[in-house]
Amino acid sequence: MHCPFCTAVDTKVVDSRLVADGQQVRRRRECVSCHERYSTFEIAELLMPRLLKSDGSSQPFDESKLRAGILRALEKRPVGLEEIEALLNRVKLKIRSSGDREVPARFIGEAVMSELRKLDQVAFVRFASVYRSFKDISEFKTEIDKLAKESAASNEPED
Repeated sequence: MHCPFCTAVDTKVVDSRLVADGQQVRRRRECVSCHERYSTFEIAELLMPRLLKSDGSSQPFDESKLRAGILRALEKRPVGLEEIEALLNRVKLKIRSSGDREVPARFIGEAVMSELRKLDQVAFVRFASVYRSFKDISEFKTEIDKLAKESAASNEPED
């Protein structure tokens, strides 16, 4: 690692810590030449599987598209950025954990809906309406009725 101050090649690590829920390593470094200190961050560079579309075509996984869809569903909802990042990380972990070189787009959509259902039910219905191409209000009602039934079942007292 080159020193950002004097461009010397010789630096030493003074301290290392896990950050971002263990997804990154923060290292405090010191230049042996000029003795300036600075921080670096390391993350594992993992290749994501390709996305297999319903028409049979294949394309690279695009995290920005995934993020945009999730953000659109969560627009004006009381959900913090940390929760959104955690949701994205869980979905990416599910994709990577499949172990496949290509993952069907449906798998990703279902993973997002599963996470949104737990995080924010309004966002879930928004995402599902686009993802599943709801044709009319009855499809919205059906999905909302399922959510209400699940919510009631989870709120019942245990014997």
